[in-house]
Amino acid sequence: MLEAALRFLESRQRSAAEVRRRLLFRGYRADLVEGCITRLEELGVIDDAAFARAWVESRDRARPRGERALRQELRVKGIDRAVVDDTIAEREERRPLADEDAGRRLLERYAASLARVPDPRARRQRAYALLARHGFDPETAASLTRTLE
Repeated sequence: MLEAALRFLESRQRSAAEVRRRLLFRGYRADLVEGCITRLEELGVIDDAAFARAWVESRDRARPRGERALRQELRVKGIDRAVVDDTIAEREERRPLADEDAGRRLLERYAASLARVPDPRARRQRAYALLARHGFDPETAASLTRTLE
């Protein structure tokens, strides 16, 4: 079972909950799975806090998301709420305007599409909707859409 868990972890870092789900899905007994997870955590192979930090950094770099979306994604990955809170707080400490920066990058990515909307009001509405879909809070979305031309 340890080998199965390690094979699952080869492609990318995963949370303890993801590994647990995978092993249970494969038919391993729950008590053995818990022992395996504990051992992998002792070895440092599974670390939910490190996973959460890496996930947020990856999202900030490649697929900008707002705080709300990041929290939801980490929750789906099975990360404990306290770990999520700490990770988001670290993000804000490192970069106080992380959400605004991510929102700007998202708008830049969709700039050509938004530029095709001739009406400035409709363009701002679409930009706001785009930001909202990607987990940005209403205040951040509103402030960023006001900067659109």
